Amino acid sequence: MEAATKRFRKREAILSCLRRTRAHPSAEGLHQLLQADHPDISLATVYRNLALFKSQGLIASLGTVGGIERFDGNTDPHVHFVCQTCGEVLDLPGLDPPDSLCGAAARAVGGRVDSCQLTFTGECPRCLNSAKLS
Repeated sequence: MEAATKRFRKREAILSCLRRTRAHPSAEGLHQLLQADHPDISLATVYRNLALFKSQGLIASLGTVGGIERFDGNTDPHVHFVCQTCGEVLDLPGLDPPDSLCGAAARAVGGRVDSCQLTFTGECPRCLNSAKLS
C-alpha cells in the first residue's frame, strides 16, 4: 500500500510541477525542478509519467527543440515562440490558433483535425540584444 501511495504522490508532483512552470521543460529539466522537494524521484519515473500524461491528454509535447523533447502543462489552445538561438520556449498570450486554420486543414486532408499547435520561431529579445552587442 505504501509503495502505491508513494508512486501516486510522485505522479501528482510531476504533473503539478509541469502545470506550475512556464518554462516548457524537457524531462531532464522537470526532473531537476522536482529534486528539491522529491530528492528520491528518478529520471525514469519522470519519463514514464510524462508518457502516461501525454497519452491521457493531460499535457502536451511541443516536439523537439535543439533535439530535446519539451513539454507543456497547459493543454488549452495557445501559441508558442521558440528562440532558435537559446532554445527558450515562450507562450504568446493573446494569440490563439485561428479556428479557420483548423477547418482549412480538415478540408485539405479530407478528415478531422482534433488540435492545432502554432509555433513561431526566431530570436528572443535577449539573444537579439546579445548579437547586437557582439
